Amino acid sequence: MTENPNILLAGSPSTLGATPTAGGVNFAIFSRNAEALVLSVYARAEDAKPILEFRLDPHHNRTGDIWHVFVAGLGPGAFYLWHAEGPYIPTRGLRFNRHRGLVDPYAKALSTLPGWHFSAARAYDPDSPDGDLSHSDRDNTGLMPKCVVVADSFDWQGDRPLNYPLRHCVIYEAHVKGLSRHESAKAKFPGTYKGVVEMIPHLKSLGITSVEFLPVMEFDENEVLRKNPRTGERLRNYWGYSTIAFFAPKASYAASQEPGGQVEEFKFMVRELHRAGLEVILDIVFNHTAEGNEYGPTLSFRGLDNPIYYLLDENHRFYRNFSGCGNTLNCNHPVVRSLIRDALHYWVCEMHIDGFRFDLGSILGRDQNGKMLENPPVLEEIAEDPILRHTKIIAEAWDAGGAYQVGWFPGGRWAEWNDRFRDDVRRFWRGDDRAVQGFATRVTGSSDLYLRDGRKPFHSINYLTSHDGFTLRDLVTYNAKHNDDNGEGNRDGGDGNWSYNYGAEGELPIGQPRPVASCDDAEVTVIRERQARNILATLLLSIGTPMLLGGDEFLRTQKGNNNAYCQDNDISWFDYSLVKDYAGHFRFARELVAFRLRHPAFRRPEFFTGRDADYNAIPDIVWYDDEGLSPDWARVEHMIAWRMDGSRADIISDRDDNDFLAICNAWPEARDWTIHAAPRGKIWTRVIDTALPSPHDIVAQGLEEAISPQTAYRMAGRSFVLLMSKTL
Repeated sequence: MTENPNILLAGSPSTLGATPTAGGVNFAIFSRNAEALVLSVYARAEDAKPILEFRLDPHHNRTGDIWHVFVAGLGPGAFYLWHAEGPYIPTRGLRFNRHRGLVDPYAKALSTLPGWHFSAARAYDPDSPDGDLSHSDRDNTGLMPKCVVVADSFDWQGDRPLNYPLRHCVIYEAHVKGLSRHESAKAKFPGTYKGVVEMIPHLKSLGITSVEFLPVMEFDENEVLRKNPRTGERLRNYWGYSTIAFFAPKASYAASQEPGGQVEEFKFMVRELHRAGLEVILDIVFNHTAEGNEYGPTLSFRGLDNPIYYLLDENHRFYRNFSGCGNTLNCNHPVVRSLIRDALHYWVCEMHIDGFRFDLGSILGRDQNGKMLENPPVLEEIAEDPILRHTKIIAEAWDAGGAYQVGWFPGGRWAEWNDRFRDDVRRFWRGDDRAVQGFATRVTGSSDLYLRDGRKPFHSINYLTSHDGFTLRDLVTYNAKHNDDNGEGNRDGGDGNWSYNYGAEGELPIGQPRPVASCDDAEVTVIRERQARNILATLLLSIGTPMLLGGDEFLRTQKGNNNAYCQDNDISWFDYSLVKDYAGHFRFARELVAFRLRHPAFRRPEFFTGRDADYNAIPDIVWYDDEGLSPDWARVEHMIAWRMDGSRADIISDRDDNDFLAICNAWPEARDWTIHAAPRGKIWTRVIDTALPSPHDIVAQGLEEAISPQTAYRMAGRSFVLLMSKTL
């Protein structure tokens, strides 16, 4: 970078952000209501004073609402911020302040400042009468990270997004840092994009197809100001649902500390995951930003054009808060729609991303007054965008403002996180009354939710655990959440967990008697581990697209914390020593994933009809109650079975599959179930019985054990059995 570049040209408005060329860098930024824009260029990320400051001339450096300038002599690695001048009238929504250094909304990288946090750059004084001093003349630029000019060049070595069809995917939700940060990972680059690459052998051994990362777009990990009341440890924003730069991969996740090095390292991670056959899906947060409510820090959007970027209350001093985080992006404003579209294009075209999960996606369906739209433009644009045509788009189909759209999320081809699947399956295996009908509906693709608008079973993202809630191990270990370490008095996190501890709250002490024992410890452990297998089997063998929470394959625990958003420590990091401790469970999970991907019957693209499509006198699905009869759905309790015909016509596949018989017993007691005869010329063989010890709980391919027909099969209490037909 030239120390004192002095050639300044009008520049071009055509590409927003900082675009390096052979002769310099073109800068372009949107602001409709600003009276002047000032570009500041810095020699170092920590500098408060720029080496170059240029006040844009509205006659020469503005086209419509786009301000632009070309600076010769600059190149990749240059640091910059914007300053916007204009009126400060909060009641009209205008919050300009020339002293605020502002992040470019299109910045492709931010610098790192050790210990920095957005609250250090706040523009208010909480002790003042109204709390709002965002028009103060205190300069924040020395406390702000700087935008970094980035070149898009990278040796992709022929890589392209994999874009597997959704119905053929098994998604694995994980955290970039958490995958390799624990000492048990033995990573050379723990907690980084390179660390993820080091974990590829584990991901491949599990057999999943797609990795869905929690937010990687730049956020403030130090914004949580509380401490753990038990240890005194400073808490951190670990999950990252507080975006400030939608084009910038998080710098602290990179092993490289070179300016902009996080971009190349992120691309390296994606390329290597793709080389291993693993898709990359990003959890993306377009519902709010890190600027918070009217008392939050002015960092970017608020200082550039507050009433354009945010939904404001009737008194424009205040923000509508449908996100639960203080503000709500004005997603259906044309300018914000363009920002969202451009960001998605960037991550697909330049970063080779295979899909996106939209956090609190219902917010993208609200108009500028916060009302729900019937046909939200931004959702339709994303669904119909030609560049994104093969990119996965997955909605969290609700928001914190009361919207709940699971089963009717607008916009066409959207898939959805199906929390109804989570709750109904949890209730069934917990042993709740009147839970069978809901369970049956969920394991067969949730036709009540997706059939009516023409979507398919694979549009249901089936999950039983996720980052938000209990892990699988904790689901069968705790009756209640234990979030005291978050410093919020255990008030945070959800209470409707549908969990059960099976006689003892929490982990059982090893080698030490408990003061009060409600039942035998060994029995509790057996039931818990069997229930974990039941839940995994249900997830992987249901119709729809399964999503597995990372670490559930080896029974990772968060010690009862169901909202570990601020736990950047062993609570959240993956402890791979558990792979050895729970080797049988890990094997069970690995074999389940492989079994699903071998058999197209579990990946059928259409809903069941109950009819026979190939004239073999066997419907595509038949249901049985605990006596082997057609169930009375109003009365059946705790036990249900179903048989699936595997003929290609019935499963809509290019090849025949086996027939399958699944039997689920949620009663605590054992039950006998009479096996119906297999189709003519075939026998039933046992693939899964979760009550059996490893490796008999799920047998390897080719080792299935024949089951005598018309005999009573002893179903252990709380167990899942899967039989598969074989030709005689």
